[in-house]
Amino acid sequence: MTTETPRWFTSSYSGNGGQCIEVATNLVAPRGIVPVRDSKNPAGPVLGIQADAFSTFVAGVKAGTFGTV
Repeated sequence: MTTETPRWFTSSYSGNGGQCIEVATNLVAPRGIVPVRDSKNPAGPVLGIQADAFSTFVAGVKAGTFGTV
């Protein structure tokens, strides 16, 4: 059974610095998107990213493609 309600979570690597995002991967199968929001503003806007684009982004982060900020 799938749900259409996002189940938000932050990365286990996130600290308490307040610069985190939350994602809801439970909507990949039913909708093909990964919703992303600012953890400091859970009632704010949500960006819906296509699942394949999000996967490419995560792979790039893991590979160090984007360097450090």
